[in-house]
Amino acid sequence: MLSTIPINLEKVSKEDLDKEILRIGMIAELDAVNLYEQMAAMTENEHIKKILLDIAKEEKTHVGEFQALLLKEDEEQEKELKEGEKEVEELTGARR
Repeated sequence: MLSTIPINLEKVSKEDLDKEILRIGMIAELDAVNLYEQMAAMTENEHIKKILLDIAKEEKTHVGEFQALLLKEDEEQEKELKEGEKEVEELTGARR
């Protein structure tokens, strides 16, 4: 993503704007997690690796914050998230 909003927010309806902003925030945080974890895997410097992984973990918290807000804003998203969890349980037999 590299700091570029992946959609034109001017074309998003006013009623969907906040949901799209939250989704873009999640994309940005997940992009950061991937970047930091990839760099941590590349470095042999344990200090740098430790800091990168710590920052990646913080970004995962940010993803959770955006998701929590999104689930409050989008009832369909909340319903489908639960449906997805149910499908994974059925297909894998694994529960959380």
